[in-house]
Amino acid sequence: MTDIPDIKVILFDFGGVLAEEGFKGGILAIAEKNNLNPEELIKTAFDMVYELGFTSGRVKEDAFWAALRLETGIRGTNEELKDEILSRFVLRPWMLEIASELKEKGFKIGILSDQTHWLDELNGRDDFFHFFDYVFNSYHLGETKKDPAIFDYALKSMNVMPESVLFIDDHVPNLKRARTKGIQTMLYMNKETFFQKLQRHLS
Repeated sequence: MTDIPDIKVILFDFGGVLAEEGFKGGILAIAEKNNLNPEELIKTAFDMVYELGFTSGRVKEDAFWAALRLETGIRGTNEELKDEILSRFVLRPWMLEIASELKEKGFKIGILSDQTHWLDELNGRDDFFHFFDYVFNSYHLGETKKDPAIFDYALKSMNVMPESVLFIDDHVPNLKRARTKGIQTMLYMNKETFFQKLQRHLS
């Protein structure tokens, strides 16, 4: 049995890992304010953000909100609706501490996220990009984690072998696609199990 290569790079998902999941929480709040079925609106919003191409930068924010209003009847200005989402992307300070510690130990660390330009706005608000060596954002790459090609792009950009990369995400299908490229993966579930899982991967 061959040994698993040492990990050199650790990539973190943003929403749901580095930060609280703001998109789902924001859409839930919008559903409640509009007396809509939360599960249905969340599904519609998630489907639409990908299908329209907002996540991959093919359309702008105005087009996304216009389409979601037309489909669901939600009310509110673009800024009001966006604030429901961005206000719920709350960084986890302990995650940034972990990222800093890993960097000090010699690991390269990065973000690999299916985010829109909102990730840039969140960085403007919270100033966290400087913690990371790499920031791969689907909005700027034109690819999302629904397409395994995004992992090829990240590997080429970092100039590393896939086996030396650990990708941490809270969405199982993303991890499955990463593994098809030879990348090591770790499912984020909660803070309690995170440290044990990370230690196992790095030991």
